[in-house]
Amino acid sequence: MEDYKKKLGGLADKLKEDTPKTPIQQVSPVKTVAVKEPEVQFNNRIPKTLLKRVKAYGLEHELSLQDINIKALELYLSQ
Repeated sequence: MEDYKKKLGGLADKLKEDTPKTPIQQVSPVKTVAVKEPEVQFNNRIPKTLLKRVKAYGLEHELSLQDINIKALELYLSQ
């Protein structure tokens, strides 16, 4: 029982001696999100072999099928 009282008394003394450390808040800038144009669904049928080639291209270049379709259509329409 005395050990408990000593430990408790020692804890109170430590709390009195040590000044509490106030946390420092880190401020980071807010990330701005680019406003995207509204998207609509676009369905079409393509040959199975072409789909496999497009998927392989997407894996190699880390692009989604949607990104590949958008780039291809923009490139085609810009010509």
